[in-house]
Amino acid sequence: MARTWDIVGIGCASVDDLVFVPAWPAADSKLQVPRIERHFGGLTATALVAAARLGARCAFAGRLGTDALSDAVAANLVAHGIDVAAAPRSPDFSVVHAVIVVASQPPTRNIFFHVPGKLGAHEDLPAAEVIAAAKVLFIDWHGMAGNLRAVRLARHHGTAVVADLEGEEQPLMREVLALVDHVVMSHDFASKITGQADPAAAAQALWHGHLAHAPRAGTPVPRRAAVVVTVGAEGCWWVDAADATPRHQPAFRVEVVDTTGCGDVFHGAYAAALAEGLPLAERVLRASAAAALKATRPGGQSGTPDRAALDAFLGSPRAGVR
Repeated sequence: MARTWDIVGIGCASVDDLVFVPAWPAADSKLQVPRIERHFGGLTATALVAAARLGARCAFAGRLGTDALSDAVAANLVAHGIDVAAAPRSPDFSVVHAVIVVASQPPTRNIFFHVPGKLGAHEDLPAAEVIAAAKVLFIDWHGMAGNLRAVRLARHHGTAVVADLEGEEQPLMREVLALVDHVVMSHDFASKITGQADPAAAAQALWHGHLAHAPRAGTPVPRRAAVVVTVGAEGCWWVDAADATPRHQPAFRVEVVDTTGCGDVFHGAYAAALAEGLPLAERVLRASAAAALKATRPGGQSGTPDRAALDAFLGSPRAGVR
């Protein structure tokens, strides 16, 4: 089957207003800040931007509202070469509006967000043909009923599924997770859902479908292609069918400016490398490097590297690891 898209994403998008402070202020204080900037983010939207900047053909098919913030998100995606024609739009839908406080010392960020309408994957859209036309379906944790429909269609049509699941466990999440063949998950959520504090053990548990509580009756046995558990500055652990022993990819040494969106960029770079047909070790290496480069610049999407920058970084002597 000919694939129109490398990646179709059906999760969330956001408008992020970044407030930069030298340090986190004391309670009930007033502080003049050096600057405030508007950026665009969201788990799936940022992952798609990262993938598009690395050369992937991408489409966004998550919910968008009819308000000015949704229009701005759509325009930003189109500016990055991402098709939004399949994104369902309604006054009842929305994007996230977030205020992100970024502190310099120590390098931290806190996110405060508002969701005024339905968000993420639609229960009945996009059409099955859109998912069938993608090499990779990308989902996040917003719109779980729509996610379940989409991953079932993806598995039927031979479309790989990459998931960015986090937050609180929701109804249908375990059914969705069982159908995801490329699980890329933060250490915090992997530990929560598996009960394993060690990231390598959490990766193994996710590979085998061993979760903290017994699955609901009828939950399918997972058929995985890869599991990656990310641990921020400690790198990531990954497992595939070639070796039952989890392997470690150290993080790259960079001067951190802003960690906003690093996980999303990791996911997008992984999905782009998967669509390109690269082996798992190379996918993890490129995703780790892309996330490290993003951390050197502010903003969830504006700091994402393009392919030339990523290739140059990986080929340079400074591309050391922690």
